[in-house]
Amino acid sequence: MIAIGGQYGISAIYGAIIVSGIFIVLISGIFGKLVRFFPPVVTGTVVTIIGITLIPVAINNLGGGQGASDFGSLANIYLGFGTLIFIVLLYRFSTGFVKSISILIGLFVGTIAAVIMGKVDFSAVAEASYFHMIEPFYFGAPTFEWSAIITMILVAMVSLVESTGVYFALSDITEKKLNEKDLTKGYRAEGLAILLGGVFNAFQYTAFSQNVGLIQMTGVKSRRVIVVAAAMLITLGFIPKIAALTTIIPTAVLGGAMVAMFGMVIAQGIKMLSAVITDSPENSMIIACSVGMGLGVTVVPELFAQLPSGVQILTSNGIVAGSVTAIVLNILFHMLPSKSKVKAEQEAVTLTEQEA
Repeated sequence: MIAIGGQYGISAIYGAIIVSGIFIVLISGIFGKLVRFFPPVVTGTVVTIIGITLIPVAINNLGGGQGASDFGSLANIYLGFGTLIFIVLLYRFSTGFVKSISILIGLFVGTIAAVIMGKVDFSAVAEASYFHMIEPFYFGAPTFEWSAIITMILVAMVSLVESTGVYFALSDITEKKLNEKDLTKGYRAEGLAILLGGVFNAFQYTAFSQNVGLIQMTGVKSRRVIVVAAAMLITLGFIPKIAALTTIIPTAVLGGAMVAMFGMVIAQGIKMLSAVITDSPENSMIIACSVGMGLGVTVVPELFAQLPSGVQILTSNGIVAGSVTAIVLNILFHMLPSKSKVKAEQEAVTLTEQEA
């Protein structure tokens, strides 16, 4: 988006976002047919990769945020680990509703501690207004440039790979088997969200994998809760003063909470893989190479810096790199006919004919 804005201006960014959203809506049915490429070994691997690649984000935030002048300071360490320890203890020794909102309580307590330490700036809250009406196309009418549109469509399609992993993780948590129609609805909703984002001055949307950990921790799986939360968020969107309150949470406090949330995503992935890793040696190889690729690209993102920028869209994201690896290896090991499988099938046919 920065590259598009620098060359064509911000209006071209929103034009590309709007078209990419429409495109995702139109191809959602085609993408929904990909469900057969996501057996348990692939979905479990993708979910595990999502959790692993998010951990560096959590640790960076725990230290104060990447590039922060006080990164790794004792104050940030105390806040980050203090928040994490508080959440763990609350999760262990509380029950019911309090246990479900342990993350929220941890963020609140961590922020209070930061206020006492003088690490919170309330200027954003003081400057924010009490009411604001959203204005479509606030930055001007969108413009449409083909190169920008193609790039944004490619980015949106890559995001669908991560979203697919999120959908299957939620499927496992809620014990609801997904089918082609379910995936299509998810992709279509994502496309509509991208389209609305372009109209209402936001950016591309995608299913946020961080929330998988939150659902796993809270145990809240009801769609009614999602609807109520959506109504609350829409209402609060008109009240900038309250929105500004969320920005005062110190990065280190967020990082402490993120370690628990993202760790839950990894735990969910391991749980999914435990049921299939012993099924065959091939599954172990799929998991090993895919997780290795996902983690490797995350830790060493400059590995593919010499490749064309269009290719880097696929290779610079650990989740996408690991997911594509899992899909390709699953096709290689389990979907393409091998000599042993062909021979076994021929022997079975011969035996059946002899018996007949």
